[in-house]
Amino acid sequence: MSATVIGPAHIRKSNFIEKLVGSKLFWVLACTLLFAYPISKSVTRMLPAELALYNTLPDFRFTDENGKSFGTNELKGKVYIANFMFTSCQTYCPKLLKQIQTVQHRMRGVIDRAAIVSFTVDPDTDTSTVLFAKARELNANPVVWRFLTATPKDVKNLLVDGFKVPIGEKQTANNIMDVAHSNKLVLVDQDGVIRGYYEADTKGINQLMIDTGLLINRKKKS
Repeated sequence: MSATVIGPAHIRKSNFIEKLVGSKLFWVLACTLLFAYPISKSVTRMLPAELALYNTLPDFRFTDENGKSFGTNELKGKVYIANFMFTSCQTYCPKLLKQIQTVQHRMRGVIDRAAIVSFTVDPDTDTSTVLFAKARELNANPVVWRFLTATPKDVKNLLVDGFKVPIGEKQTANNIMDVAHSNKLVLVDQDGVIRGYYEADTKGINQLMIDTGLLINRKKKS
């Protein structure tokens, strides 16, 4: 009986792609390129520019909506957003305060490092009791949003000399009492330095929130 001769099996040659994928050098280069791009982006990424430095506020001590003394010492170390209003305002203030309610909501995660301070421009009318009622009406969180009053002289001095915003005299026209004042929102840093002025519209508030976050995070890192 003759033996069956079995010839050598056909050996398929690896194509270029298979050789490339099977090469250690390929994977070294692939991993290098894969991680090099995000690393280089993070290294070369430009950080936002520092916010401008405006006026440093003088120390002040006003009275809050609870009838307690409140001012520079209580705000030290916090970023805060200042605004100017009066409770009997029938023109722009209601819209402004509505916007600040939005700001309060967006600040809910940083209430230990940030605050909102509403300064009345009509202190003769806006006593602590009146401000307390307004705060409750606005659902203001007393941990983050405070309402301050003082003597007319102290209010005017702080706004004009400190915040560098105008304030007019109380006037009545068409049976509507008004006090001309700034509708800007003012950003103050942890050291009492003004870092920006913002319109109380969507664009202005979005930028205000970004800048508030920058101040909080940079101070935290340092």
